[in-house]
Amino acid sequence: MDRNRVVLISGANRGIGAATAAELARQGWRLSLGMRTPHMPDWAEQGRVHLHGYDAGDSDGEQRWVDAALSQFGRIDAIIANAGLMIPKTVVEAEDGDIDAMFEVNVKSPRRLAKAAWEALTQSGRGRILVLASLSGKRVKSAGAGSYSISKYAAVALAQGLRHAGFDRGIRATAVCPGFVATDMALAV
Repeated sequence: MDRNRVVLISGANRGIGAATAAELARQGWRLSLGMRTPHMPDWAEQGRVHLHGYDAGDSDGEQRWVDAALSQFGRIDAIIANAGLMIPKTVVEAEDGDIDAMFEVNVKSPRRLAKAAWEALTQSGRGRILVLASLSGKRVKSAGAGSYSISKYAAVALAQGLRHAGFDRGIRATAVCPGFVATDMALAV
């Protein structure tokens, strides 16, 4: 394996993001971890992990993060858009602000991250984009998950759109749709 490969992982401070980061580090990837409150994981190998203060609700944050990662490592081979937001309300109970907030974090931020890293992913020759969607992006399990599902259906469509846009440039995009995972976010519901 090429031990120089670099991956950006949003929401890397807990849950799926933290577990994914630890596994990719074990496999030899260099990591740029986007976290609201950056802290170095205890498994991190000096010089192979870059921390960046990142909030998926900040519309300029993705470009700053990509610029910082490129400054640190000189390349980006993959992004994992893992940061997510769930507001458990029915489509009737939800306010526009609730829907807007979920779209901002679950759809618009991953799109901005892909856009900011696009040239670096192209230069990689085998750029990869993973959008953490959800099984909720394939079905609406309950009334209370309806609003969240709207954003996750859009996240699945985003991954498909990115795949089409990047295929001829060597970029592959995938929506990962796990079912219930006992993370802090899921357990809060």
